[in-house]
Amino acid sequence: MKSNLINILKDSNQTFIIAEIGNNHNGSIDLAKKMVDLAIDMGADCAKFQMRKLDKVYRKRSLVKSGEDLGTEYVIDLLNKFELSTEEHKELSKYCKLKGIIYMCTPWDLESVKVLETFQVQAYKVASADLINLPLIDSLIKTKKPLILSTGMSSNDEIKCTVDFLNKRNAFFILLHCNSTYPAPFQDINLLWMKTLRSIHPYVGYSGHERGTAVSLAAVALGATVIERHLTTDRLMEGPDHAASLEINEFKTLIKGIREIEKSLGESKIERNFSQGELINRENLAKSLVASKDLKNGKTLNSSDIKTLSPGQGLSPQKLDLLLGKKLTRDMNEEDFFFQSDINESKVMPRNYKFKHPWGVPVRYHDFKEYYSMIKPDLFEFHLSYSDMEVDPDDYLFRVEDCDFVVHAPELFSNSHLMDLASPENNYRKKSILETQRVIDITNSLKKYFPKTLRPMIVANVGGFTMDKNLDKEIINEYYQRFAQSLNELNLDGVELIPQTMAPFPWHFGGQRYQNIFVHVDEIIKWCTKLNLRMCFDVSHTHLTCTHFNLDFYEFVKKIAPFSAHIHYGDAKGVNGEGLQIGEGNIDFNKLGKILNKGCPNASFIPEIWQGHKNGGEGFWIALEKLENTL
Repeated sequence: MKSNLINILKDSNQTFIIAEIGNNHNGSIDLAKKMVDLAIDMGADCAKFQMRKLDKVYRKRSLVKSGEDLGTEYVIDLLNKFELSTEEHKELSKYCKLKGIIYMCTPWDLESVKVLETFQVQAYKVASADLINLPLIDSLIKTKKPLILSTGMSSNDEIKCTVDFLNKRNAFFILLHCNSTYPAPFQDINLLWMKTLRSIHPYVGYSGHERGTAVSLAAVALGATVIERHLTTDRLMEGPDHAASLEINEFKTLIKGIREIEKSLGESKIERNFSQGELINRENLAKSLVASKDLKNGKTLNSSDIKTLSPGQGLSPQKLDLLLGKKLTRDMNEEDFFFQSDINESKVMPRNYKFKHPWGVPVRYHDFKEYYSMIKPDLFEFHLSYSDMEVDPDDYLFRVEDCDFVVHAPELFSNSHLMDLASPENNYRKKSILETQRVIDITNSLKKYFPKTLRPMIVANVGGFTMDKNLDKEIINEYYQRFAQSLNELNLDGVELIPQTMAPFPWHFGGQRYQNIFVHVDEIIKWCTKLNLRMCFDVSHTHLTCTHFNLDFYEFVKKIAPFSAHIHYGDAKGVNGEGLQIGEGNIDFNKLGKILNKGCPNASFIPEIWQGHKNGGEGFWIALEKLENTL
């Protein structure tokens, strides 16, 4: 295998093609073998799978859903459902050898490496999420097998750090340019960045998650020595990777592919920017430094106090050396995340904020008590997951006389069902109505904890999305009409449903979609007036919309303000830079605040900052500090 890969690298006319089956077998060994056969028939050089021992990858509390982030819960549910056993992987390895195709696997943990070494695996793939996981990479180097490493989710400095680590140990490896979103939008791929990657390491390929095949063909034209693409028998199957995978007949898209290449080339940048979808997957799949045991304030940290586990919401494993020898300034429980503040020995704390508008923060049930002990806002916005809908709020909440509450409905329900009250598929729409009614009933039940709130608002992403392209304008009206029909079928007594203003390319758990309703302001005003609705004005979403359609954001704000009951505040950049910290994007918040103070003076708001809840809500406190003189 090693000499074969070296020959490929020397011969630009030969590209090593990996058919990434991953978990697209959905837990079926028979389907996995069928997909191996398909890979052979297509002429792939390699059939690749993934192996995880979940108890070695995730924290215990993540595995039991003790208040974990929504995305992590979703990923773990699917992995539990679709993982193959060790014996089934061994059977697949033998099947590939019998059929004459290379079996390759991505190990996600050290134990999986040990198991795969018993299979005589010829080479290893390292997932984007583990490019920063130096302990795992070190164990793979010791196998003396060629390594192929995807670079999605990682910054230039992180890539250089791992490349230095590999070079110092004389490893043979190939780097794959990758945008770790599923599917990856063409404007985010920035294929020309392969040139920058080649300046870091000479052997470069491409791992693609975009729709179609043209971008991968362009990557070959740019010198990719390896091409990796996901393979599926049906893109509509349940699972995180199917939507970003290729079916057999998708190799006939030459003309469409030319247009896709025009969008994908991008520009060669010194620094690599993350898209919102990539940030989501980086958080859910990457690794963090966590406490290996309970630790007391004042403890001087050594290597036995720290271990590396998913999800990637804490301090990067690449900062381990900076953490060693530091003295803790807080108590930590086993598997608590370390943060940058543990290195800096300081962090931003909340204080008493003053705003003209009612203000609050987003919370989950499990962290309500912690937040209430730190601040006394005008309201709390409870972000529900589908697993939250099964728990007893009495275990987490208590009566608060002087505070309001808002509920943010899940966008994802069990069995990967995305809320869509406008779906043309009646059974799907009925299922969404059923789940939404459960949210309404739960919201009404929460009034006993917050007696001040007589008619709580429910923020909802109400649907109207499509997978591959936007709808024709003449069809969109039918989607609004079906949404109106769904409202009539819901019992909304005691609550107010407020749809969010939406971005054109929303990120749902499991992938990116095209949004068709509650995007354009004139449509929003028309249907709010017709249905007697108010809106949740998501500042970040709307700025992305205005950037994409080349609209004046502040004119949009003037129109939407009178219909805005509640506001989600976050900065934005480009068409995918969503939920940024205030001041890190392109929004003028002084100008925005003046419009909102005049147009919707009574609208409440929360800071909607990506991962703002980490490290005790530090991101929220930073945002509130910056917003205080604007609202």
